[in-house]
Amino acid sequence: MNGPEIHVEFAPDLALFVQRGPHRTLVTDGVSTLGHVVESAGVPLTEVGTLRVNGREVPTSYVPAVGDRVEVRTVRRPQHVPGAPLRFLLDVHLGTLARRLRLLGVDTAYESTDIGDPALAARSAAEQRVMLSRDRGLLRRRELWAGAYVYSTRPEDQLRDVLDRFRPELRPWTRCTACNGLLKEATKEEVADQLRGGTQRSYDVFAQCRGCGRAYWKGAHHEQLVAIVERALAEFAD
Repeated sequence: MNGPEIHVEFAPDLALFVQRGPHRTLVTDGVSTLGHVVESAGVPLTEVGTLRVNGREVPTSYVPAVGDRVEVRTVRRPQHVPGAPLRFLLDVHLGTLARRLRLLGVDTAYESTDIGDPALAARSAAEQRVMLSRDRGLLRRRELWAGAYVYSTRPEDQLRDVLDRFRPELRPWTRCTACNGLLKEATKEEVADQLRGGTQRSYDVFAQCRGCGRAYWKGAHHEQLVAIVERALAEFAD
């Protein structure tokens, strides 16, 4: 670029995206928007809350002028996503997070295979789902309905971050962790073909997915799941 020189200050939370520190002097081309300049510096616009130039808020379409002093701030939490009821789409690398969101009753679609960024972005737009990913390139695709970067690699921290950022309604034990379908009460007879001898003798309360038919009961890992649910409800339930 060979145009106006601007001075940019990135919020501390955006430091992981920006090389050479949060304070940058950038040379622009005189025609690119501020949104393009910020993305070129490494920050997905999904992570940008407000942009301020010389003390006043501007849209991403603003074209920087020589000497501009730019502040790039993070998204305000909780983040409101206008339009459709809040629901998510997760890429192939976030399977554990997807299951935990479903455990909490959050509408969460998940691609268990790598279908490619264009297909993910198209699904996000078609179904009006917030795309959750650690892929910065995916989050820069213009056709996304909405998106958010998942900052941690640890499922526990990922879940807490998403709940803190979006504050979705929590309805634990209402969704299938396998397919995201809604659960219904079921009799032992209705799910008998999925039960082994020990399970059939030891349990009497069951649920079944309305979509894929999978059966659920309070098995060996139930206490671990209860702990996940209780922590989430204690911190994020309205």
